[in-house]
Parts: sequence; structure tokens; C-alpha cells
Amino acid sequence: MSDGRALRAVLWDMDGTLVDTEPYWIAREHEIVAEHGNGSWSHAHGLALVGKDLRDSAAYMREHGELPLEIDQIVDLLLDGVIERCREHVPWRPGARELLADLAAAGVPCALVTMSWTRFTDAIVPMLPAGSFATVVAGDDVTHGKPHPEPYLTAATRLGVDPHDCIAIEDSVTGVRSADAAGCCTLAVPNVVAIPDEHGHHRLPSLDGVSARRLAGLLTSCTRAPLGA
Repeated sequence: MSDGRALRAVLWDMDGTLVDTEPYWIAREHEIVAEHGNGSWSHAHGLALVGKDLRDSAAYMREHGELPLEIDQIVDLLLDGVIERCREHVPWRPGARELLADLAAAGVPCALVTMSWTRFTDAIVPMLPAGSFATVVAGDDVTHGKPHPEPYLTAATRLGVDPHDCIAIEDSVTGVRSADAAGCCTLAVPNVVAIPDEHGHHRLPSLDGVSARRLAGLLTSCTRAPLGA
């Protein structure tokens, strides 16, 4: 049932949602464990880290890959490899840039809410038209990463909007839980990992062809209670 809300902002995840970089992260994880670790790494391990805070991912890698490195060393190695790959080619997700442009034309502000760190967002955001994002909340900007609500609450506060009047676009259960907990209307667009039906308020197979008007319609039909908590 519609509650008459207006779409005040759209809050975007980055990896797997704006850019199809999850394969880059997984490939880099394999390289780091092979070069520095005493353990092994699998594709399943890589999928387990999708959407997670980078420090949490590094701790997981240190344990399962038996890496004799500090957490921030692992994070730096991850970022170095993924940024290098993006300098060669940025794999934009279908429809993402077009939707950003339509939202800008409609006067709907956007925020990037990612668990990647600032030096990675600094490599990606300048490749978009100026003003595509009114603010960027990166993993090193917050104390608690996804699935904690802090990243999305921080974005809404910076934009001066109520999270209840925002749509958050996510590609992972971890991210959906974060946005749900913050009170956002969540749109799940699965990519490399499945998102069970009970997670998220809405779901689409792709952002291809999605408009600002369609997102506004999704918001008005969004239930108030977070799902999949």
C-alpha cells in the first residue's frame, strides 16, 4: 500500500552494483594468498566476503589463507590490485550510469555507500559526470561497516534526508541488511551472489532500463518494517 512518500535520495553500493568489480576482488584475494599465505583460497571464500567491510575481509583472509600480515597490510594489498585493474578497465554494471544520469536530471541526489576505502572511490567517482554523487561514504569513513546501519545512516545525514525516504541499491545480503537496519527502502539487484527472497523490499535482475520514476514508484510501495533483519 502506498504511503505517499517522495523519493528524497538514492543511496548506491559500489562493488557489484555500480561497477562489476567483485571478480577483481576475488582474483586479487587469490593472488595475495598465493604470494604471501601458508594456506589456500577458494572461490567460495571469495564469495563469502562479498559486501563485507574490508577489515573484516582482511581478518577472514588472514585466518583462512594463513597470512602472516597485519590487517591493514592485507587491505592495502587488496586495494592496490583492484585499483590497478580498474585503471585498465572499469566494468560498469548495466544501466547504472544511465540511472545516475536520469536521477540527476530529476533532481534526486545520490550518495555512494561502499565498504571500499576512499582511495578506491577516488579512482572510480571521477570517471562519472561531475555531481553524480552528492556525497561518498567509504569504508574508512565509518566505525562500523556493513551490515551495521552506520554507513547508510551517515549518508542520509550528510544529505539531510530521512533514510525512510531513500532507496538503497545493493547486490549482497550484507549490504541489504545494512540498508534495512538504517530504515531505507532496499532494492536488491543480485550479481555474483544470490540474495534470498526474504532479504530486501524489492528486487530486480538488473538496473538496465530502470528510471528515476520507477524508483519513486518502488519507494511508495515499500513497507515500513525492515526485511530480512
